[in-house]
Amino acid sequence: MAKSKLSARQENMLDFITNFISQHSYPPTIREIGKACQITSTSVVNYNLNKLENEGYINRMMRVSRGIQLDKNKASRLVQIPLVGRIFASEPVHFPEAAVSYAPDETINLTQDLVGDEKEIFALEVRGDSMIDAMINDGDYVIMKQQVQVNNGDLAAIWLINSEETTLKYFYLENDMVRLQPANPTMDAIYLDPSTIRIQGKVILVFRQISSQKTTPIKSN
Repeated sequence: MAKSKLSARQENMLDFITNFISQHSYPPTIREIGKACQITSTSVVNYNLNKLENEGYINRMMRVSRGIQLDKNKASRLVQIPLVGRIFASEPVHFPEAAVSYAPDETINLTQDLVGDEKEIFALEVRGDSMIDAMINDGDYVIMKQQVQVNNGDLAAIWLINSEETTLKYFYLENDMVRLQPANPTMDAIYLDPSTIRIQGKVILVFRQISSQKTTPIKSN
């Protein structure tokens, strides 16, 4: 069943349950789900869990505090995305480590419904507020597809070779110059020679953290 049948609230709950089980090896309680998804009524949580069960995403053992199980077929389609570091959505920040490949510190688990069959994807934590008008805030996560070329208007992770700085900006190639465009009216565009930058990847999805254990998708390109 397509995940598009679910409401935004049900998608949030399913993502939280999936990540919670991955991290703790046991399912969350109704109250933990409600707290993470900002639902104060346990009856509302229960209603939406029933919807998830009816759609075949979970199985429930009633009268059991942690009686939620992911459907095995759905769980088999989870994608583990390495969270490999930070990207600065601000003025470029000196960050030499960004020039090299990271060893994954941890992973973000998403369903294949969200990332499709994309290969060579990784996650970065966003620092800074230069992309706030693109609904990307400090502390959000961007899911990146590793690639060395992007099209005009793509949101990309850019490595500034000479200054060893990294930044998250919209990419434009104009008159033999690259324009790195923020999405914040208080910040100016950055113009650079194409030979001085390296594209590290394109943003395909943005996630927002709404609790210490929960992320939720807010944007897809």
